[in-house]
Amino acid sequence: MPQHQLHVATRKGLFTLERGGAAWQVAATAFLGDPVSAVLADARDGSLYAALNLGHFGVKLHRRDAAGWQEVAAPAYPPQPEGVDDKLAWKNKLIWTLEAGGADQPGVLWAGTIPGGLFRSGDRGASWELVRGLWGRPERQGWFGGGYPEPGIHSICVDPRNSAHLLLAVSCGGVWRSEDGGASWSISARGMRAHYMPPELVDDQNTQDPHRMQRCAGAPDTLWVQHHGGIFISRDNAHSWQEISAPVSSFGFALAVHPQDPGQAWFVPAQADQCRVPVDGALIVNHTRDGGASFATARAGLPQTQCYDLVYRHGLAVADDGRTLAFGSTSGGLWLSDDGGQQWQALDARLPPVYALAFAK
Repeated sequence: MPQHQLHVATRKGLFTLERGGAAWQVAATAFLGDPVSAVLADARDGSLYAALNLGHFGVKLHRRDAAGWQEVAAPAYPPQPEGVDDKLAWKNKLIWTLEAGGADQPGVLWAGTIPGGLFRSGDRGASWELVRGLWGRPERQGWFGGGYPEPGIHSICVDPRNSAHLLLAVSCGGVWRSEDGGASWSISARGMRAHYMPPELVDDQNTQDPHRMQRCAGAPDTLWVQHHGGIFISRDNAHSWQEISAPVSSFGFALAVHPQDPGQAWFVPAQADQCRVPVDGALIVNHTRDGGASFATARAGLPQTQCYDLVYRHGLAVADDGRTLAFGSTSGGLWLSDDGGQQWQALDARLPPVYALAFAK
């Protein structure tokens, strides 16, 4: 059985779990008491990154390597030019996601932020630059907040076949594509439907609210999205999307995609936008093995009565073995599975509300 670490970013610190045999235990903590909004385990060099949201003290970023933890630069917006009309302040309010560049890009990192800016670092976070090609798109003025008052970039997918090919998802602003390393961008949400919008805007690509987007690393043309309006799959590298129906509920935030099998994906649904709790108070995980043609609903080991946990966008993860999964909730619960999500076991610890998970070897 492969050994893994699991890094858990929470409202009150970063917790690292290790597995000895079948049991997982908290092995280390960092930034205890501080909100950790995003975590990245960089497989290219073994570094670990943690983004902190310290309120009055601002957004911070830390990197752990052989020298231990050290603070590095946080993405920062440049001063807003005089005479430039913008409905959003040019200020970083949250690092919502961190992603590594391609295997051929040592040191390259990407950061998605609120209010909708994408940042690139070429030196392991020592410095950052706002990606102007996206920030300058006129469509950005039509973006709006989903879970937060301002729009934000929460999903960044680097194509393993070509590191210059990027896809990202915005809440709310659809899916965007770059094929030149971020210099230019085009919208790529055709087929998504925003049922929450007025009829004339349901198919508008710029009003779509993808809650989470992930690519299958072993079959990169396949991407999955947990959308505000349901579940969508693309089999043509996000050039088009098709809606999928899941049992119990298709509403939710979290998504995990099998690293090699494009037909496998996991979801933790909630009742609806207006009632963000498990349906009938029962926590479940929906799993498809055939691209959404059918689903299995896992309940074993999960609370089935009086449960009110919600799982955030980055709160569900699958390890690179495709069988080890974990998800954490807004109520501080953490559940783990060693059999592809059929059966689950609760961690014997009460954690703060969970924001994000990342497996690492």
